[in-house]
Amino acid sequence: MAVRIRMKRMGRKHRPFYRICVMDSRKQRDGEAIEEIGTYDTSVADKSKRVEINMDRVDYWMSVGAKPSENVATLIKKVKKNKFGTAAAPAPLTAPKEPAPEPEPEAEEASAEATEAGSEEAAAEETPSEE
Repeated sequence: MAVRIRMKRMGRKHRPFYRICVMDSRKQRDGEAIEEIGTYDTSVADKSKRVEINMDRVDYWMSVGAKPSENVATLIKKVKKNKFGTAAAPAPLTAPKEPAPEPEPEAEEASAEATEAGSEEAAAEETPSEE
């Protein structure tokens, strides 16, 4: 039997919570586990408190041939070295932008009148006059 140490997804929609389990590799992701040896909660702010693993059980299962998945191997390495990094600070809040002021209606009317006067002059120049 091929045994893997991998994560089983729990929790609700958009709020994942994982159990670190020892499972037969042929079982489905959320299927029956041989043993649950830890947890991983992504919603905890302090990165060092997100992972809880029973390292004695991890060492035992690895000694009898269980292989960790890529993500679990990364978590195990971070727990052993105690290097979790720091969570990024949230982006600073900015004030909403005010919309650009609309041009005054008087200015629009004046520009419209100027355009009409200009088009009348152009039409007068194009028409031949009878003299």
